[in-house]
Amino acid sequence: MYTDHNALDLMETRRSIRNFKPDMVPKDVIEKIVRAGTYAASGMNRQSPVIVAVTNRKVRDRLSRLNAEIMGTDSDPFYGAPVVLVVLADKSCGTYVYDGSLVMGNLMLAAHALGIGSCWIHRAKEEFERPEGQEILKSLGIEGEYEGIGHCILGYVNGEYPDAPARKDGRMYYMD
Repeated sequence: MYTDHNALDLMETRRSIRNFKPDMVPKDVIEKIVRAGTYAASGMNRQSPVIVAVTNRKVRDRLSRLNAEIMGTDSDPFYGAPVVLVVLADKSCGTYVYDGSLVMGNLMLAAHALGIGSCWIHRAKEEFERPEGQEILKSLGIEGEYEGIGHCILGYVNGEYPDAPARKDGRMYYMD
């Protein structure tokens, strides 16, 4: 288990996890991760993204089914993770996709710092454009023009924590 909480080390060691234990993440840990997401940078500090923490199994499975349907499969796109953090952002903000993406990054780094595995799962945009997705948002009192940016799935890693693959060459340039 990784225990050094230096931000640079966390960035270098965080990996996308695709195999989770069924054990629920404690609520106080989820709250810390969500809070970290709210501190992500945003254009003009508008703080337009919202985070929906889904721990209810029926709702989690409903989102999984919708996501799988969009992907064209019947597998669980959430890899068995018991927690799904849905990030949505207000489309009236010109930087909404970037703002929501920064929230996703904060969520994944915070999870890693707390010993929780995570992975960014796509298709939130398509999910929440559908009537069923809109209905879920409305039931939470989320109204307006929100776009799904991503799902940050959370859970305990089932197996070994993966090592980082070697970094590709030719990705850094300097102009001194």
